[in-house]
Amino acid sequence: MSYFLGITASFIVVILMYFGLLTDIFDGIIARKQNSSTESLRRLDSQVDMIFWVSIGVSAWLLYPTVIEQQKYYVLMVIVMEAMCYIISLIKFKKETCTHAFLSKIWGLTLLAAFTSIIGFGTAGFLFYIAIFMAMISHLDVILIILLLPKWQHDIPSSYHAYLIRVGKTFKKNKFLNS
Repeated sequence: MSYFLGITASFIVVILMYFGLLTDIFDGIIARKQNSSTESLRRLDSQVDMIFWVSIGVSAWLLYPTVIEQQKYYVLMVIVMEAMCYIISLIKFKKETCTHAFLSKIWGLTLLAAFTSIIGFGTAGFLFYIAIFMAMISHLDVILIILLLPKWQHDIPSSYHAYLIRVGKTFKKNKFLNS
């Protein structure tokens, strides 16, 4: 849409971005209520989330290439960190990462705000830098989760929880946070 409509697509893209995020949240809640939240669905959910955010990033670049160009090193840093999470998980477990960690959810909200600023208003601004900061923290948390887990698991809330698993302690997962 951004490619064909150009800047006039901004409002529609922002609306679709919010709609996409809300449906992602609610489909997880519904799946758990229906007891259909399986490992394969959680893995697929992670991949769909990746496609969702990459698509929004491409839309931002198509609509405001100068803004993205000005922030290219930060964008590259996030891409490298994301790739590192996948590479480390693939090397260690032969499976992609699927932590759905709490800090990743916070990053997603800051990413939503940053893309709203870029796509809706044509500026990266303060919200962009908050999202970059949260990206670094959340990716480091995911890397620690992967390194601490003795075997691959999905829906690990934090590196602290991965440590608990490593030392054999149990904990109760929060159903709200695992959407």
